[in-house]
Amino acid sequence: MGDPILIGIRFALYADLMLVVGLAAFSLYALTRSERADLEPMAAIWRAERWLCIAGLLVSTLGMAVLAASMQGVGLFSLEFQPFWDLVRESEVGLAWIVRSAALLFALAIAIWMTRWPTTAAAILTLAGSVAVASLVWSGHAGATEGGAGTIHRVSDMLHLIAAAVWIGAIGAFLLLISRKRLGNIPDGVRLAARSLDQFSRVGTICVLVIAATGLINSQMIVGAENLGRSLGSPYGQLLLAKLALFGLMLALAAANRWRLTPALMAAIPGADPEGVATDPDLALAAMRKSLVIEASAALAILALVAWFGTLEPFVGIAAA
Repeated sequence: MGDPILIGIRFALYADLMLVVGLAAFSLYALTRSERADLEPMAAIWRAERWLCIAGLLVSTLGMAVLAASMQGVGLFSLEFQPFWDLVRESEVGLAWIVRSAALLFALAIAIWMTRWPTTAAAILTLAGSVAVASLVWSGHAGATEGGAGTIHRVSDMLHLIAAAVWIGAIGAFLLLISRKRLGNIPDGVRLAARSLDQFSRVGTICVLVIAATGLINSQMIVGAENLGRSLGSPYGQLLLAKLALFGLMLALAAANRWRLTPALMAAIPGADPEGVATDPDLALAAMRKSLVIEASAALAILALVAWFGTLEPFVGIAAA
């Protein structure tokens, strides 16, 4: 059923790197140039990016060491440098780790020293983070698929992960933006929150379409439509069903945010309601926070499932493609 330590490391790495990408991307499509230059809306994002890059480097290195120790049949603290370095030099997983580490180091430098040029810094962070996220493909089923099908599978999986990162990062950014402490320090914070939520509706639609399309491609590559019933009898298939159920929950919450909670938040802006029926901003914000917390919890549960079933075979007793 998979190594719990390795699964935990995979989960932490997925969550960390997706936030690196999503938080940086959020500032590009949800904030104006002047808002990106304002210290208050961006301070929390820059601070989070630095810690996320550091955490990503540490967790990624730990994961590589655990993998090397497992392959050598020794404990983590008994692992010697040479077997570790041999795995790094001689495997695609090792090359992916080098690329990931370089991307995270570059992203960390940008988050520390380029914040005076926030738009450029955010764009570079998004790109570097996307490279780091894409490197995770070689630790899953797509990395084991060979030939031309393997190339298609890996590209599809990269797009799947990056689209998910933009969505999950947006949830994290909104939770930072509308926290009670931070919102009170941002001039016209309710208007900023409502407008950025509305901006995400278009980006979120693209993310959902990409996730759905690439998810179908990945499922066909791993399982195949003709083998779907057989796969559902395995732990892999059952966890995949649970993932789809949670994805459906996230879609329902996102729809509620878009069509009910965001308009209510907009109506809470003084003078914004054309009919003169203002919504209580505290109630509107509380409802939005609750919805986003549930959506974030569902997203984390999906990442935990992905980290788990990525270590499993799609069929009982039959090797994955």
